[in-house]
Amino acid sequence: MDPKETKERMKIPRQTMPEQYPKERVKNFFEVPTGYAPEQAMEEAKRCIQCKKPLCVGGCPVNIDIPWFIRLVSEGKFVEAARKIKETNALPSVCGRVCPQEDQCEKVCIVGKKGEPVSIGRLERFAADFEREQGEVAIPDIPRWTGKKAAVVGAGPAGLTVAGDLVKKGHKVTMFEALHTAGGVLVYGIPEFRLPKKIVQSEVEYVKRMGAEIVLNAVVGKLETIDDLLANGYDAVFVGSGAGLPNFMNIPGENLAGVYSANEYLTRVNLMKAYQFPEFDTPVIRGRKVVVVGGGNTAMDSARTALRLCPEEVSIIYRRSREELPARGEEVHHGEEEGLKFHMLTNPKRFLGDKDGRLKAVECVKMQLGEPDESGRRRPFEVKGSEFCIETDVAIIAIGNGANPLIPQTSPDIKVNRWGNILINQETGRTSKKGVFSGGDIVRGGATVILAMGDGRRAADSMHEYLATGVW
Repeated sequence: MDPKETKERMKIPRQTMPEQYPKERVKNFFEVPTGYAPEQAMEEAKRCIQCKKPLCVGGCPVNIDIPWFIRLVSEGKFVEAARKIKETNALPSVCGRVCPQEDQCEKVCIVGKKGEPVSIGRLERFAADFEREQGEVAIPDIPRWTGKKAAVVGAGPAGLTVAGDLVKKGHKVTMFEALHTAGGVLVYGIPEFRLPKKIVQSEVEYVKRMGAEIVLNAVVGKLETIDDLLANGYDAVFVGSGAGLPNFMNIPGENLAGVYSANEYLTRVNLMKAYQFPEFDTPVIRGRKVVVVGGGNTAMDSARTALRLCPEEVSIIYRRSREELPARGEEVHHGEEEGLKFHMLTNPKRFLGDKDGRLKAVECVKMQLGEPDESGRRRPFEVKGSEFCIETDVAIIAIGNGANPLIPQTSPDIKVNRWGNILINQETGRTSKKGVFSGGDIVRGGATVILAMGDGRRAADSMHEYLATGVW
């Protein structure tokens, strides 16, 4: 691209994605951003200057050829753009919505050095949505069966990625999903207004149409163990069972009615549709005043879900300051627009109940920040004598999750760390057990969708090598 054209492209302003007005969206569970129109997408794509050394590709955990797909969007070749993305990413409509592009591909965008980066995630979403809505989704050519079979435990983002990649390499794949719906954290953890379930199911259907089989309501570790799978015809196994074990604070009153883990709350409301009770028979306490403990994306998802159910007030309680808040800036911004309140430098000490065992308040203490801890963030400590109470009838604990313990408990030869996360070779995804690979949150703890998918891609390459050679 000549310097004159580059200069002209750098002048194009970043295109704003339309979205529901805050006062309207807080009353419904419809998706908040409504997506680019074709003309907007093409204009945004023209902001890409087609760098000779595109850093954005290296910033993507699944190495999408970002400049190429964006060029196709700029030329109006939207279906071709979607298919270019799908060469390395089987879940583009999902990733375009929930990936933290601001910390990955967009963070290293050259255009962003002098202004705002190209909206890579929004363009990915647009291209994938266009292909689906136009009925143009095409299944890639699948090679002849190699004679090898692989089992995938967990149909979340890591498992779906492994399955899609292995099918494209000619292997037969069966996925074992513990829940009644495939998608893992995509369906039980991320709210409808951020990631519609129909989007997830369309991506799952794409993997199935490629040839992967999905068995639902199948709890590996209960019905069958990893050893059973390896003895019953599967040549390799990938474990992507996630980090579904909620952490609690271990403070008085956590057993009161009205205190939820974020896992339970989000699963009830989003996957089991408690927000449509009694049409769907999954009740949840809505509450007049709700507090959410934590500052990450799960806390924000919980709080913004509660805002749509609670008639009075929803607050975040976070023990550090605003600067340390780990949630995505976009989600914090949307929450504030919707009326979310924040109690920063605050930590719960105990939950208080009424005579019937129902939550009525949370006693908190003010915090100060000291020296940085092992995470690099300043360690909070209590301010003596600063206790105060917040009236509340629902509290949601969103302070992280532990590894799902079922697979390690039933396969003791798979080594784990002191937190119960499976230990792997980071380059290959291989565990300590021959023929068994792993990745995603069961390895990392709670992390992002795209990092789990990156783990899945690396593991699929290594599994293919193992299935082809038998060498461990």
